[in-house]
Amino acid sequence: MGLFDRFRRGPRVRLRPPARDSARTGSTRVRASDAADEGHLFEFVTTRRGVEGFVEPRTAVSDVTLLLVAHDGEWTRRRVPSVDWAHKFCNRHQVPSYDAAVVGVPQRMRDYNRRRKQNPGG
Repeated sequence: MGLFDRFRRGPRVRLRPPARDSARTGSTRVRASDAADEGHLFEFVTTRRGVEGFVEPRTAVSDVTLLLVAHDGEWTRRRVPSVDWAHKFCNRHQVPSYDAAVVGVPQRMRDYNRRRKQNPGG
């Protein structure tokens, strides 16, 4: 290495290889989905009516999630193993499922959140 080679190459930047841990997204570690998540989703679809599923893709800060919204706008969101798993879960429980990145979330969910914010006691 010559005297000026150090300056021609620019600043030294050390990059870490991507994590091999499947529960890591971007620079944030997240909890992987588990049986408790599936149990919660199952309980939600069996105790509410008019439930629809919205599959949310993996992002820099969260893994794949399944958002379930009932007829009145009540909702729940849990991590799931994959997009395919989420759609299969919905099909198995006769719940229509959509890609949230394409269709967004339903207005009734936003209305439900607004009602809860205006009336926090009930």
